This record gives sequence, C-alpha cells and structure tokens, in this order.
Amino acid sequence: GKGVPAGKKSLAIAVTLQPVERTLTDAEIEAVCDKIVAAVVKATGATLRG
Repeated sequence: GKGVPAGKKSLAIAVTLQPVERTLTDAEIEAVCDKIVAAVVKATGATLRG
C-alpha cells in the first residue's frame, strides 16, 4: 500500500475491551495496548509505523 516500503506489509488490528465490573482507566488501557504490541512484536518481528 501507499507509504509501505517494498518487502513490507501493513496490518491493522482492532481490539475491543469490555470489562463488566467497571470502566478501565487510561493507564490500564495503555498497559493492555503495550502488552498486545509487545506480544505481536515478539511473535512476528513486526514494527510499528509512525
């Protein structure tokens, strides 16, 4: 796609967090996002653009 270097692929994922007991804080949401990114990087060698 546009802006993606040759030999690279672009992938987007969507994650929905739906806690039933309470609303998550911004810090909790950021921590979950960081864990997801770290797991994807570890499993695939992916990098974030931007």
